[in-house]
Amino acid sequence: MPANAARRTVDAPRAIVLVGLMGVGKSTVGRRLAHRLDLPFVDADAEIEAAASLSIAEIFERYGEAHFRDGERRVIARLIDGSRKVIATGGGAFMNDATRALILERATAVWLDADIDTLASRVSRRDDRPLLHGRDARAVLTDLADRRNPVYAFAPIHVRTEPAPHDATVDAILRQLRA
Repeated sequence: MPANAARRTVDAPRAIVLVGLMGVGKSTVGRRLAHRLDLPFVDADAEIEAAASLSIAEIFERYGEAHFRDGERRVIARLIDGSRKVIATGGGAFMNDATRALILERATAVWLDADIDTLASRVSRRDDRPLLHGRDARAVLTDLADRRNPVYAFAPIHVRTEPAPHDATVDAILRQLRA
């Protein structure tokens, strides 16, 4: 953390839940945001993997996306327990009507958004994204953005991420939370 970026107190009586497409930086930004706010950080995908004793890819492969989304909804409901924390969700979590309603009712949703080229560059660094297996990342992300961005727009806070240091995104979120 830069020397001039002291931890800040924000009146966030509820959990802060980061939503957005894969590769937008929800986990990385979430960890830094939690640190700056002196709050716990939880990655919903890691919690799902721990609960299932399987990786996300294995859950998709063995049981399908519908089963995964049901487990995701239950884990997120458990995480949004009234305590203050920062939660990073998987890219599709906010698409589930029940999960989205829960997040909007009991937490502060922050939509992290980025252009497709930036996202495609970021996701190409890893091969553990089930929705991308054997497919062109740019094409998949374009399709997902077309379908998901109108739903992500229900989040009361919208922050564009740029190919810049993650602390710039954290600063932008903090400004929005204080607004």
